Amino acid sequence: MKTFIITLILIISLSGHMVAQGMPVYDNTNFISLAKSLVESAKQTTQLLKSVEFLKQQKENIEKVNNVIKQLKAVKELTKNNQKLFNMVQKDLREILNSPYIKVDEVDRISESFNSIIEQSLDNLDFIAQILSSDTLKMTDAERAMFLKEKEQQSKEMVAEIEQKTRLYKSIISFRTMQDKINNRETNY
Repeated sequence: MKTFIITLILIISLSGHMVAQGMPVYDNTNFISLAKSLVESAKQTTQLLKSVEFLKQQKENIEKVNNVIKQLKAVKELTKNNQKLFNMVQKDLREILNSPYIKVDEVDRISESFNSIIEQSLDNLDFIAQILSSDTLKMTDAERAMFLKEKEQQSKEMVAEIEQKTRLYKSIISFRTMQDKINNRETNY
């Protein structure tokens, strides 16, 4: 009982110094403003996600168009190189073969060297046409554009090879012409 009395005295004496905690008070206007703000943020986030997706699709479309343009440029360049190749062979080969300084046994060899380049060029054009017109190889536009660029480079090399052969044969003709003039000149001594 002594302890009960001491406890009771302590409670009564401390009751003046005790602070009671109450329920927190909420401001409903702040809560409603926060909820509205969250809803608006969610709408904006949704709109941003839609915009990002739209921009991704547009980027893919631009890349596709860009690859198609690269393919068209490569095909145009290939066509130009092959046309140049055919014109050179037609003009230069005729000129070389019609020269009186080309020997009969050289005609077949010269013709064959030019024809092999033309045949390779035609084979490349056929293969390119197959690649562009069918999806059997399942190439992406970027792979197809890269392949066309490689073929374009090969066609430039063929043009350079034809030019080199033409220069070689023309220099042979020029040398033989000069040699003939020297051998058949009239002496005045």
